[in-house]
Amino acid sequence: MLDAVTPIRTTPMPEEMRVLLHAYPRDAWKAHPGFAAKTQAWLNAHQMFRDLGEVIEADAQTYLDRDIGPDDFAARLSRFGGALVRNLHGHHGWEDRSYFPELEAAEPRFARGLELLEADHAALDQVLDGFTRASNRVIQLVHLDEAQAFDETPQVLAHARTIRAFLDRHLGDEEDLAVPIILHHRLRG
Repeated sequence: MLDAVTPIRTTPMPEEMRVLLHAYPRDAWKAHPGFAAKTQAWLNAHQMFRDLGEVIEADAQTYLDRDIGPDDFAARLSRFGGALVRNLHGHHGWEDRSYFPELEAAEPRFARGLELLEADHAALDQVLDGFTRASNRVIQLVHLDEAQAFDETPQVLAHARTIRAFLDRHLGDEEDLAVPIILHHRLRG
């Protein structure tokens, strides 16, 4: 099952971290002259993570409903699960090393919000590790003992749901903090 000690933040971003969001609301971002292609690409990556999480969750449920065969499920879990984990690790590593320091330098009063996001990344690493272990086990079991693979797939589904909930909250907070800073300071153009 899921590791109960994984510290997943469930509280929203503190209101003081949302000051610029009030000045630059989501529905006005794309029309802002400082909204550049790099920012859109970053937001598209976030949407890809959401989409991959949805596919993985749906596939696990479809397999449990016996509407997809075990070999197809294992192939899809390997492909989409691997893509999600690899890309999230790379994306969050880049944010922690490059993107967040740039944002904090431009807007030091938001350092606490960026620290929360970096802590989310560390917690998500733990969640992704659990997902990877459960998924790899199910993929192997499909070829060794399909009945046991089926019995252990609810763990993959539970991890997928945790990842989706985590990403929904984390990515939304990240976007609500970062994009207004980018727009306000005309960064990444």
